[in-house]
This record gives sequence, structure tokens and C-alpha cells, in this order.
Amino acid sequence: VQLVESGGGLVQPGGSLRLSCAASGFTFSTYVMSWYRQAPGKERELVATIGSASGIENYADSVKGRFTISRDNAKNTMYLQMNSLKAEDTAVYYCYCNTRNYWGQGTQVTVSS
Repeated sequence: VQLVESGGGLVQPGGSLRLSCAASGFTFSTYVMSWYRQAPGKERELVATIGSASGIENYADSVKGRFTISRDNAKNTMYLQMNSLKAEDTAVYYCYCNTRNYWGQGTQVTVSS
């Protein structure tokens, strides 16, 4: 089982990034998936969740209206489109398979001028 995140990096405030999570080794399309993040010195927090067949999405209040979670089950990939980024979005972002408790290794997002 593997969850591999990519797409992180350094971006200026107000900018955008698109994270990807490539899944393998399990039936990706049947599971609810989530993005979490962990900033330095803080607990890991839930950012967004998407149902197995899309159509059902939930977001943390802090990212509503700025972030969009999506998935392509044909490609076994989940995405997080992040717009209007703020310094407080700086964190390591992880993808997570809820039912199976699988975690990716994380990708660093840094928002700074």
C-alpha cells in the first residue's frame, strides 16, 4: 500500500498550489479519502474529506471557499487545489485513507513572501 503526495513547494501569499496523492496497493475508488496538515508545533488537523465516488466533500472552516478536494478514481489519484494561500496554510500536507488508516509521507507547503 502506498500513498504518495506531490505538488508542494514555496508560494507567495495569495498564490495557488495543487497537491496530488497517488494511491496504489488497494481499491482506491471504494474508500473515503482526506487531506490533513500539520504545522510546526501544532497537532495534525483535518483539511478536507471526499466521498468514495466524489459528490460529497467536507472542509475545515479555515479553508472553505479557498481549497477544493477532488479525485479521479480512474487514475487512483486525489487532489487538493489550494487558492488564495495564506501564511497560516504553511504545513506538511498528508493524504489519508480513512477506513484503512493509511497515511502518505507528506509534502511541504510553505506560504511566504
